[in-house]
Amino acid sequence: MPRMINFPHIAAMVFGAPLYATSELVTAVKAVLEPRLLGRTTTDVELAEEISGVAMGRDEERQLRGVTIAGNIAIIPIHGILVARRGAITATCEELLSYERLREQITASVNHELVKEVVLDFHTGGGQAIGCAELADFIRACTKTKPITALVNFAAYSAGYMLAAACSKIIASPTAGVGSVGVIIETYEVSKWEAEVGIKYNTFYRGSHKNDFSPHEEITDQAVLEIEKRLDQAYSVFVNSVAKHRNMKADDVIATQAKLFSAEDALQLKLIDEIAPAQDAINAIAMSHVPKSSGRSIRAQASAINSSLTL
Repeated sequence: MPRMINFPHIAAMVFGAPLYATSELVTAVKAVLEPRLLGRTTTDVELAEEISGVAMGRDEERQLRGVTIAGNIAIIPIHGILVARRGAITATCEELLSYERLREQITASVNHELVKEVVLDFHTGGGQAIGCAELADFIRACTKTKPITALVNFAAYSAGYMLAAACSKIIASPTAGVGSVGVIIETYEVSKWEAEVGIKYNTFYRGSHKNDFSPHEEITDQAVLEIEKRLDQAYSVFVNSVAKHRNMKADDVIATQAKLFSAEDALQLKLIDEIAPAQDAINAIAMSHVPKSSGRSIRAQASAINSSLTL
C-alpha cells in the first residue's frame, strides 16, 4: 500500500498555518504536495526540484545565493519561497530562502567596512508568516546604520512586501508587482479517501484543541474559530507593520484588500517610492556613493552587480 503522507513536516508548513503568500503561490505549492499526501512516492531531491520550479520557473538560471559586493554596494537576492529557518525542507532546494539566513546576510553587509548601502533584490511571492515581522523590524533598525534599498525586480508580494516596506525606500522595475498584504490559511482533509481505501485512524489526545486540524476527519466548528483567530492576529501584524514602516494609515493598508498592484498603481498608492529599471537603479545608487572629486567611471562596478540581478 502506498504511503499516505510522505512529507508531514512540509505539509505542516503549508496547511493549517498562517501564510503571507499569494493565493497563486499556495495553489502551486499544493499542486506539488497533494499527490504526496494521497500516497504517491517521491524522493527529497525530486520534491526540491519541483518546489524550486514553483518558486521561480524551471527554465530560469539559479541566481547567486550569497551576497554580492561591488564597489560600495551589497546586493542580497530575496528570491523564491520564504521560510522561517534554514533546512526546513532540504538543503538541495535552492529556491527556499530563510528569514534566519537573510538576517545573517543583512548583518554581514551592514557591518562590512566597504559597504555604504545595501540593496535587497526581490523576486518572491511570499511564504511563511512566522518570523517575517521580526525580520522586517530588524531591517528597519538596520536602516539607522546604513541605507537599505528594496529593489523589486520583479515581484515583492505578501511576506516579500512586508520586508520591502521596512527598507529605507522601495524602487520597482517598470513591469514589477507588489502588494498582496493579506494572510491565508488552508487545511486539508483526506477522510473520504481513507474510507474508500479502508484506512481508519484512531486518535487519542488530551486538550480540546489538540486535534483541531487533523486531516483524518471533517474540520470542526471549534477549529474554524481558531483559524479565524489566527488569521485576524496575523493580518493585524502585517497591516500594522506596513503602516508603520511606510508611514501610512492602517485603514489605507487594509483598503488594498490584498490586491496585486502594478508598479504604476503602487506608486500612486505610495506603496513604493520610485519606478526605474533595475540596472538604472543600481547605477544611480552606485553613483551616489562615488566622491564628487573622483572622475572614475562607476560602470565597471555596476556591471559587476548586474550579474546578481534577475534581468
